[in-house]
Amino acid sequence: MDLLDIARIVGGLILLVGGGELLVRGASNLAARIGISPLVVGLTVVSVATSAPELAVTVGAVLDGQPDLAVGNVVGSNIANVLLILGVAALVLPLVVREQLVKVDVPVMVGLSVALLLVALDGQISTAEGCLLLAAMIAHTVVTVVVSRRAHRKELRKRRAPAPREGEPMRTPLALLLLVVGVVLLVSGANLLVAGAVNIAEALGISGLVVGLTVVAVGTSLPELAASVIAAARGQRDLAVGNVVGSCIANIGLVLGLPAIISSGGLPVPHPAIALDIPFMIATSVALVPVVFTGFTVARWEGGMFVLLYAAYTTFVVLNATRHEALQGFELVMVLFVLPLVGITLLVTSTFEVGVLAERRRVRERVEAGESVP
Repeated sequence: MDLLDIARIVGGLILLVGGGELLVRGASNLAARIGISPLVVGLTVVSVATSAPELAVTVGAVLDGQPDLAVGNVVGSNIANVLLILGVAALVLPLVVREQLVKVDVPVMVGLSVALLLVALDGQISTAEGCLLLAAMIAHTVVTVVVSRRAHRKELRKRRAPAPREGEPMRTPLALLLLVVGVVLLVSGANLLVAGAVNIAEALGISGLVVGLTVVAVGTSLPELAASVIAAARGQRDLAVGNVVGSCIANIGLVLGLPAIISSGGLPVPHPAIALDIPFMIATSVALVPVVFTGFTVARWEGGMFVLLYAAYTTFVVLNATRHEALQGFELVMVLFVLPLVGITLLVTSTFEVGVLAERRRVRERVEAGESVP
C-alpha cells in the first residue's frame, strides 16, 4: 500500500466535500428563485447535485475499465443514503415526512431499485436499459417540479399575496459560479479517489466491488450526509429527507443509466452484486416504507436502528471480502437474532402507530361533525 494512494483518497474526499458544498449552495439558491418547496429542492436540485460525486466516480471507473467499482459505488451509496445518512439525520432531529414523499417518491425509489435488479439479472445493464433508467429518473424529476410549481401558484392565489421569504437568494451569476466551481472540484476529487481506491484494492487483493461498496460509497455520500445533517440541524427536515430519497433515485437513473449508455456494450454487473448487494439495497428501500407510512416521521430510535444496520452490513462486507474466521459467527448472529428482531420491531411499531393514526382520524372526524369527544 502506497502512502501516495492514501493521500489521493484523502485529497479526493476533501475535494468532493468542498465541491459538493459549493454545488449545493449554488443549486439551492437558483431553485429558491424559481419558487419550489424545500422538499422538491431536496428531491431534485440538491439530490442531483450531491449525486454528482457518484456520477463522476462511476463514469471515471467505467472509462478506467473498473465496472465493479462503478456498480459497487452506486449500490453502496444508496444503502448508505438510507441507513447511514437518513439515520444520522434522524438522530440529530426526528424527520417529518410529507404526504407527497409517502405516496409518490418512496414508491418510485423502491420501484427503480427493483427495476435495477431485473435489468441486471443477465449480468449487465444494456444501452437500452440504461436509457430506460435515465428516462424514468428524468420523468420523475419533471413531474415533481411541475406539480410543485402548480401547488406553489395555487397557494399564492389563496393567500392573494407573495409568500414570505426568509432571505434573498444570492444573485444568479454568483450561484452559477458556485455551480461551475463545485462541478470542477467534484470531478477532480472523483478522479483522485478512484485512482487511489483502485491501487489500494489491487495491493490488498480486494475486489473493486467491495471497495466501491464501502470506502468509495461512503466517500461519495459525504455531500449527501453533510447536506442532510445540516438541513436537519437547521430544522429544514423536508430538505433532509428529500435529499436522501431523491439521491437514491438519481443514483439509479442517472449515475448508472448514463454510464450504461456511453459505454460500448453496456455496463457489466458483477454476480455478487446481483446475488447480495442489490437485493439488500432493495430491502433497505422497502424498510423505509413502514417507517414513513406510519406516523409520517423518522424517529430518533429508528434512525439509530438504521445506523446500526449499516454498521452490521459494512462489517459483513469486509469480513466476507477478507474471508475472516469471524464471518461464520457473525452471519449466525445476524440471521438468528438481529434481522428477526428488527423485523418484529418494525411490525409491532407499525401496527401501534397505524392504530394511533386511525384513532386520531376518528377523533378529528367527530370534532368536524360537531360531536363531543371525551
